[in-house]
Amino acid sequence: MKKIFTLLLLLNTLFSSAQDLDFGRKMLDTLTSTHFWGRGYTNDGMKKAADFLAAEFKAYGLQPLEGKIYLQPFSYPVNSFPGRMYVSINGKELVPGKDYIVGAESKGAKASGELMKGDSVQFFNRKERLVVKLQDKLTWTVATEAADYTTLLINKKAINGEPRDFEVNIENKFISNFKTSNVCAVVKGTAMPDSFIFFTAHYDHLGGMGKDTYFPGANDNASGVSLLLNLAQYYARHPQKYSIAFICFAGEEAGLIGSKYFTDNPLVPLKQIRFLINTDLAGTGEDGIMVVNATEFTKEFEWMKAINTEHKLLADVKARGKAANSDHYFFTEKGVPSFFFYTMGGIQAYHDVFDKAATLPLNEHEDLFNLLIKFNEKLMGQ
Repeated sequence: MKKIFTLLLLLNTLFSSAQDLDFGRKMLDTLTSTHFWGRGYTNDGMKKAADFLAAEFKAYGLQPLEGKIYLQPFSYPVNSFPGRMYVSINGKELVPGKDYIVGAESKGAKASGELMKGDSVQFFNRKERLVVKLQDKLTWTVATEAADYTTLLINKKAINGEPRDFEVNIENKFISNFKTSNVCAVVKGTAMPDSFIFFTAHYDHLGGMGKDTYFPGANDNASGVSLLLNLAQYYARHPQKYSIAFICFAGEEAGLIGSKYFTDNPLVPLKQIRFLINTDLAGTGEDGIMVVNATEFTKEFEWMKAINTEHKLLADVKARGKAANSDHYFFTEKGVPSFFFYTMGGIQAYHDVFDKAATLPLNEHEDLFNLLIKFNEKLMGQ
């Protein structure tokens, strides 16, 4: 009988882990789909994603962190590219995202002409205020202002020789008051509901460039949101003595704007947050994870390392110091103990059209899930 019980327990554990991974993959595919169009600034991508996440929290049984709605609205300026996106260099039409990207701060342009050489990688046309730069790798970003010039970043392999002439038809739209929301939910604590542990991840990405090209943002950061939602499901089924809160931030790619807004307008007193764990770039993990703020909160970092070693989860848990590289930062600046972790190794796609679900292994999703569950138990036990 004891052997049968042990076998049933093992099978239940394996089935639960498989469910965790299946859920993660399903959510990854969903968040990177064309419906959400890169969770950015065109085709209502970010709004659709926020509404979806709020509906997920509600379906799991979580409550809004404050009041009756899951959304914490705010706004900021942003430059976007909703429409025409045509670029030809040396008579060859180029493919947006793969052959070129438009500088995020660029104004729109409809022009043609010749290019003058500035140096080995930069070319320009003064009349049309156009700059062409040759690059080995194309990575896009978000700009909160629009310049009075247009920049084209061209993949060196996309053209033969140096760029001599151009034809462009690019549409930009500067939005002075782009409206979006953080998505915030909580599982109330059973014994100490005014003490919180926060899980956070940004759900926004770069959005689209023109009508036909979008940036899926699988690793950055559909992977982190998938892990967060898996944890939200778990804690909805298993309430803890502390309240477990979840925030999906908007505006991270534009400069940590959503997390800055939350820390300036907190929905719960920041001093009541026992610890915050931020996940961003959680889709690989062959080489383990890097923990930002490990040198700031050494006791908690040693706990995490010990848990990882005891349960043989990740290849390594490495330490990094304080850094303003994700949404944990403004919490740390206001005295909230915080970790930000990201996975290491594997696929290197980042801020490009190749960061897609089909090529993201998500190979440490289960181990990350289990590490965070056990780390939380340690936090609440102290």
